[in-house]
Amino acid sequence: MGLLSRTTRARRDPAAPAGSPSVPPPASPAAPVSPAAAGRTPARRPAPGFGLLGPRRERHELDPDRFAELGLPVGDDGVVVGTDAQGAPAVLGLVRPAAFDVVLVGGAWTAQVIALRAVGTGARVAVESGRPQLWTALAQAANTGQQSITLHDVGRVPPQGPSVPSPVLIVRDCGIRPPLGRVRSAPWQPVLTLLPYPGPTTARLMSQADLVGVQRVAPEEAVAIGRTMNLPREDVESLSTLPDGVTLWCTRSSRTYVTTRPTDPEAGLLGAARRLE
Repeated sequence: MGLLSRTTRARRDPAAPAGSPSVPPPASPAAPVSPAAAGRTPARRPAPGFGLLGPRRERHELDPDRFAELGLPVGDDGVVVGTDAQGAPAVLGLVRPAAFDVVLVGGAWTAQVIALRAVGTGARVAVESGRPQLWTALAQAANTGQQSITLHDVGRVPPQGPSVPSPVLIVRDCGIRPPLGRVRSAPWQPVLTLLPYPGPTTARLMSQADLVGVQRVAPEEAVAIGRTMNLPREDVESLSTLPDGVTLWCTRSSRTYVTTRPTDPEAGLLGAARRLE
């Protein structure tokens, strides 16, 4: 019989011999019950093992009009890619325990800033590019003591072995018609596909992506992107007038404009924000 069992054991009379039936104790005379207590249920004592009575403290209460004071200055976990329209940090959660695909229709400058800041969060970056001259200086600056950014020819990215303590960001800079990647997105290994401008495969890549970033494009290209991403008319019209460094990050159900400004070290290495190389 367990200690937490609620089954009542029969008690034997100490004077009764072994094997004799148990005899219930004589009933005591009923005590008078007051009218006020007649309708009350007797208080139950807590069963052993089902919780203890903790220390008595005053409850912490907050009026509804003070709920906003509970906000904490802590954002999401990820890479800070800039600031939103309200001036708050815009955090891109790249590294996840599931596959995550990002398509960026824009300049290499923004992709390089994202790669450099991903290294700052502890991730490794593997760049697959047909324009290695754009990435060489960045890789040399980031590889101080360890291979934080590696460059690979198109179709030559080896398995990276991502893990929780060593995530990997794959950046594909393979033109407007990138071939099928040898290394794809996986847990702890997101893939960012950079498209300098829209091409024949852009609609398909956007439809398959988990997140899409769009920088300044031509008006007719904006219409096609808006159709694919289900953008309202005002956003479609704004895509052809976006300043350098501004990106519309969107899915089919949400969107936000983010302005990316370089830090002093980033400006010294990459220069000012620009849409085209």
